[in-house]
Amino acid sequence: MTIQWFPGHMTRARRQIEAKLKLIDVTIELLDARIPMSSRNPMVDDILKGKPRLVLLNKADLADPAITAEWVKFFTDRGLKTLAIDANTGTGVKEILPKCKELMSAKIETQIRKGINPRAIRGLIVGIPNVGKSTLINQLAGRKIANTGDKPGVTKGQQWIKFGTDMDLLDTPGILWPKFDDQNVGMKLAATGAIKEEILHLDDIAFHTIRYMSEYYGERLKERYGIEELPEDSENPNEVIEVMEAIGRKRGAIISGGRVDLEKTSLLFLRELRSGKLGRVSLEVPEEYL
Repeated sequence: MTIQWFPGHMTRARRQIEAKLKLIDVTIELLDARIPMSSRNPMVDDILKGKPRLVLLNKADLADPAITAEWVKFFTDRGLKTLAIDANTGTGVKEILPKCKELMSAKIETQIRKGINPRAIRGLIVGIPNVGKSTLINQLAGRKIANTGDKPGVTKGQQWIKFGTDMDLLDTPGILWPKFDDQNVGMKLAATGAIKEEILHLDDIAFHTIRYMSEYYGERLKERYGIEELPEDSENPNEVIEVMEAIGRKRGAIISGGRVDLEKTSLLFLRELRSGKLGRVSLEVPEEYL
């Protein structure tokens, strides 16, 4: 299955970002802590044109904490200020403004030396669909300003949000890119909810994810679904299907003839994965990108 989702408003969003960039002091790149590189739009470096950047690994509450720590080091070692946060609960959010001020410290000091009262920092927040931009904005504001949802494509336009006297933040719609050169990236984006389910074959997404979890988080599958045997060879599709069928039987996804409804099973599994019911899971590690 080839995964692709690039609706027209994403092209418009890119043009709008580029038009506003001259007004921006700091950019905030929001990534999914479970899949930091797969959720990183490869067009962003070109779009942001070298603006100072803070990288936020959101949904860290759903990701493997040890692997998230490795990702923070990975990005920090590459010269990017990086924080792991959870926009839903506010964990790490209070550190965002101080980090933005650090990025602007030289400019702020120059303004003070010249007797200029530093104005509010103007920030731009970018990220893929459903990565939590609107939730983060509401958390920063302490009230509901931006619409949120558990599906991609909620934010359709740009809006300026004012946070006291220290920062003005420009929210933007989530932007994917026109083509996934590596379909594994598309699979991980689909598994974590960044692509509309209506265009997907969920059984393919679940199969890909269960195969990964069988290898790296097998005990989670055993505990959650009462599975006794995991695949000896995760590359053997028949063995992975057996795990999917065991999950389906555990969840009562049975159709006529006692067969397992793999589509329903896949939906149930992905919902449990995304909600954290399978524990804190990361679907990629920095070593893959060294």
